[in-house]
Amino acid sequence: MMTVLIVDGQGGRLGKQLVKEVRERFPQLSLMAVGTNSMATESMLKAGADRAATGENAVVVACRKADVIIGPVGIVIADALLGEVTPAMAKAVGQSDAVRILLPSDKCDTFIAGVGSTGMSALVEDAMEKLASLLK
Repeated sequence: MMTVLIVDGQGGRLGKQLVKEVRERFPQLSLMAVGTNSMATESMLKAGADRAATGENAVVVACRKADVIIGPVGIVIADALLGEVTPAMAKAVGQSDAVRILLPSDKCDTFIAGVGSTGMSALVEDAMEKLASLLK
């Protein structure tokens, strides 16, 4: 069974939306959520994650077990999300053997050239399409 890891921080709004969409569209997947803080974790757990944990070591361990990692682009940038992403977290996501589906977000003070200002709902939809293509 494929394991999808969703990583988010701050208030967990994006993570919650991602968990909800993955759960609805791909109920057969094992869905793990890791928050950089307890509020983000709780939000994703309430949205339907099978398992959830919080913090740096949880991100490091979960990245070793995941087949797919989904989250904002900031999860691969040390000190992003207002400093919630530690260098160890960014390294774990970046070095994971998992496929990464990263959503651009200017909240990380990182802008990706070639990506217009797309609403979060459209980005989540695109992430779900990418996940669906991986399952084929």
